[in-house]
Amino acid sequence: MGFLIRLAITAVALWITTLIVPGVDVHGRSGGNTALTLIVVALIFGVINAVLKPVIKVVGCVFYLLTLGLFALVVNALLFLLTDRIARGLDLPFQVDGFWPAFWGAIVMTVVTWLISVIVPDNLDRR
Repeated sequence: MGFLIRLAITAVALWITTLIVPGVDVHGRSGGNTALTLIVVALIFGVINAVLKPVIKVVGCVFYLLTLGLFALVVNALLFLLTDRIARGLDLPFQVDGFWPAFWGAIVMTVVTWLISVIVPDNLDRR
């Protein structure tokens, strides 16, 4: 249950990001198509973050320390761009128009995901 809630939170955060950040777009043919695209892209984004982000943190530990964590913003933007590339490879109507939209998109995604996670706990089945 927690996985589905987290996936829904990420999809909603991605949708809000497409509304706020110019250059981050999803173009579905219908509302259902757009929602399905957001869910699949959220799944791709989650897998990328689960697999690559820990590896990058270990390898780039020195950069994180030297920049006092600001390097994480660049890493998040690059992971967001990687999500775009994979989505394009799967013919999904999701597009990020370069580094700066990815940079701001990753920041908005992080903030919106955190805000929604504060409101909606993912441990509903553990009462």
